[in-house]
Amino acid sequence: MESVTIKNVEKTFPNRDNKTFFTVFKDISLDIKEGEFVSLLGPSGCGKSTLLNIVAGLDKPTSGAAYVGETKISGPGSDRGVVFQEAALMPWLNVIENVMFALKKTMDKATAKKHAEKYLKLVHLSKFLHSYPHELSGGMKQRVAIARALSMDPKVLLMDEPFGALDEQTRMMLHKEVQFIWEQTKKTILFVTHNIRESILLSDRIVLMGTRPGGIIKIFPVDLPRPRIPSSPEFIQLEEDIMSILGGEIEKVMREEMGDDFNSKKASLLYGTDSNMGNHI
Repeated sequence: MESVTIKNVEKTFPNRDNKTFFTVFKDISLDIKEGEFVSLLGPSGCGKSTLLNIVAGLDKPTSGAAYVGETKISGPGSDRGVVFQEAALMPWLNVIENVMFALKKTMDKATAKKHAEKYLKLVHLSKFLHSYPHELSGGMKQRVAIARALSMDPKVLLMDEPFGALDEQTRMMLHKEVQFIWEQTKKTILFVTHNIRESILLSDRIVLMGTRPGGIIKIFPVDLPRPRIPSSPEFIQLEEDIMSILGGEIEKVMREEMGDDFNSKKASLLYGTDSNMGNHI
């Protein structure tokens, strides 16, 4: 495991005229400690995934820099494993072959097989080593993707809305899986989500980002014992605290997108304060 440092990072993209630019976020600085689980939370378009891609080395900042330990990130590297919303498995390979694919570039086939088996056991897929992707559920595919990322023994695990396309029951099961994996491996994890409840269940800290041009509005420490109980008064209070700020940011996005059609009373129904608030935000 290793720390992650983001220093004064800004990201801009050119508009269609290639003469003007829009700013996704600016002046973002964040320190993530070794073995810490940090979630990026915010409205659509605030730059959560872009920031994660900068840490992954899949995108470059317009200014500023990101580091793993003392090493400046200049591109993808084996010190960082990435899990995306789509598992992106190779359909012509079975489960263990998908995990072994990259491993065989650095170790012999027998060693790669043992290594892959170890991480597939960690995600409870030992009985499905020879199954093909089309034979797996969505949750099982994501567990293969997590095993594949972990098999490279990265110092940092980056997860970009890995459960966003899954049903609620599968999502709840994978929350437990990820907590188990994190406790077993002690990896540093940076996790992107739209879901308040998910971020509280999993994180040591929640970094709330604002609308474009985005930045960090507030960082919420999650000082709740694990496993966390969503019905507990402390959990509900933290949900409400986060939503009290996030709701305003969502409203800004809706006003920008809808213009004169925006209706704040109707919009308020999208982020009420009931027990399910934060789902699908």
